[in-house]
Amino acid sequence: MNQVPPRVPPRFVPTLTEVVQVTAPAAPTPAFDALAFEEQLVHRVMQRVDALLEQRVQQAVAHVIEEQTRSLLPRLREELDSVVRGSVSEALAQELASPR
Repeated sequence: MNQVPPRVPPRFVPTLTEVVQVTAPAAPTPAFDALAFEEQLVHRVMQRVDALLEQRVQQAVAHVIEEQTRSLLPRLREELDSVVRGSVSEALAQELASPR
């Protein structure tokens, strides 16, 4: 029989020089936490509602103050007119009554 000569490996054969340790599998990702998600969602929505309400309440208060100021203006003018006329009349009467 024909014998096959043993194969000689090539001169530059890669060899294993370090032992690789198998790491433990990564911890499984936690399951979806519906309660935490709901709390976060409620928190974010409440922050947005708070910002919107603050803006709208400021606008509403400014509008009411402006309307009230307009309605008070004629009465304030009447009162101011009365006070000024009374003060002028009193000052004039005092001036005319004082001896010179």
